[in-house]
Amino acid sequence: MKIDIITVLPELLESSLMHSIIKRAQDKGLLQINLHQLRKWAINEYGQVDDYQYGGGAGMVLLCEPLAKAIEELSSVTTYDEIIYLTPDGEKLNQKTVNVLSLKKNLLLICGHYKGIDERIREHFVTKEISIGDYVLSGGELAAAVLTDAIGRLIPGVLNDETSALFDSFQDDLLAPPVYSRPEEYRGWKVPEVLMNGNHKLIEEWRQEQSSNRTKEKRPDLLNDL
Repeated sequence: MKIDIITVLPELLESSLMHSIIKRAQDKGLLQINLHQLRKWAINEYGQVDDYQYGGGAGMVLLCEPLAKAIEELSSVTTYDEIIYLTPDGEKLNQKTVNVLSLKKNLLLICGHYKGIDERIREHFVTKEISIGDYVLSGGELAAAVLTDAIGRLIPGVLNDETSALFDSFQDDLLAPPVYSRPEEYRGWKVPEVLMNGNHKLIEEWRQEQSSNRTKEKRPDLLNDL
């Protein structure tokens, strides 16, 4: 998979996407991430990519021309399955969306900044808009990092245990069950006996019950969607 990211602050993404599982995915050649500095397509020699908004109001807007040129140049060498704009008013990100996107081959992410991007880019280029939550960030870079991480870990071969991602929270609209590790007893706090008896059928039933109970307690809204 290839993910291209257009941004005015590539430094914000470099650190988060060059470590841990996502770095491993890139090292294995399973995921290619390219950061593109929007100022490469600036409208003048000063690197300008933003300006005041028509009609007045506080905050700058990323200009139409640099974004259009960037998207068109990148699209001339790569056919994108989706051109995604990270924005607070987009579709709220969930595991189902991540699962679908992880099956794509090429994605282009656009990181907004300041007050956002010229609406004409959204109208004529963007195919999908995604929000990572009902709050506002300084820019789309952190949201792009979240989306890339969520997608990258699902690519076959990235995780050491191929089945690990299948049992994450939200994969079946339930939260993950409690997990335990050594020692068996600590300060009198014991690991549930069912996990120690080696009966995989009972263990699986216990985990399913715990997932259901935990979801009812912590995220009953997920059950309403079933």
